[in-house]
Amino acid sequence: MKNTKRGGMKRSWIILIGLVLILALNQIPLPYYYSQPGEAASLDGMITVEGGYKEHGEFYLTTIRQRRANIPLYIWSQFSSYRDVTPTEDFLREGETDEEYFHRQEMLMDSSQEAAKIAAYKEAGQEYEVTYHGVKVSQLIEGMDAEDHLQENDLITELNGESVKTLEEMNARLEDMGAGTEVELTVKRNEKQRKETVTIDPFPKDLDSSGRAGLGLLYPYTERDVQFTPEVQIESGAIGGPSAGLMFSLEIYNQLTEQDLTRGLDVAGTGTMDDEGNVGRIGGIGQKIIAAEHSNVDIFFAPDSDSAAPSNYDTAVETAEEIDAEMEIVPVTHIEEAITYLENRQETS
Repeated sequence: MKNTKRGGMKRSWIILIGLVLILALNQIPLPYYYSQPGEAASLDGMITVEGGYKEHGEFYLTTIRQRRANIPLYIWSQFSSYRDVTPTEDFLREGETDEEYFHRQEMLMDSSQEAAKIAAYKEAGQEYEVTYHGVKVSQLIEGMDAEDHLQENDLITELNGESVKTLEEMNARLEDMGAGTEVELTVKRNEKQRKETVTIDPFPKDLDSSGRAGLGLLYPYTERDVQFTPEVQIESGAIGGPSAGLMFSLEIYNQLTEQDLTRGLDVAGTGTMDDEGNVGRIGGIGQKIIAAEHSNVDIFFAPDSDSAAPSNYDTAVETAEEIDAEMEIVPVTHIEEAITYLENRQETS
């Protein structure tokens, strides 16, 4: 009887120690982010155009599940080419925390939504009105002169006494200014205007090895207000990043126009979107193909930008072949190509 009790106690201690060890391993963060295929999420409940037309199929955005890696996740990632661990330095800015990184992804999502709306309304010939406020400072490059004069969240409204409305406008005016040139900026900070003189500096070599010079801003963006007629709302929850832009635009366009592009099809895809409707490259395309295939979609739109090789489209096709996916993989560089493809597919089906 005593031996039985001792054996039972020994097993209990082993189990307890094992549980404590597992919990400890889960709590130790590694300098990596872990990612795996997420899901294909319907856009019908996320996007509402006032008085918009209904659709018989669905548009979907595709997601990736991402979190800070721990030891079990790191080990788990070694057993599949579609579960990845990536060094945090590939994602985080200097001194940035995990919370700040994911907040930045939410901000990128907000910007993506605005561009997606504009592109869709342009394509549908609907009205919208833009009020520009200037260029927002999101981060300063360490070691460049701007770091001594500007702060995060400053709003640049003038350059050398002339109004600045957009980032593109400011960059065009700075383009021919060499290192050592001084520029006077009018800046709005905490609701007060101030003048700051900033010297154009060469970019650090780890950011730009070509020797170019610039103002010293990292990820600045145009601050603006946009009013749409009819009104449109996007409720994307906790999804972050800019890669849903194309699918946002297609869903909005479909609600704005009488012809239903889906006509009973389930259509997924990915790609950034700018105001002009251009579709940009994204990360994790292979994982998004898997997410779409698990949701049994019929068509997947993949960015076909030649900014890097292989293109997102090439990787998407390769992944689809590896998993024997049945959906059609369609290359796009502009929203108009996706719309035309769906219209032509309806005519021939």
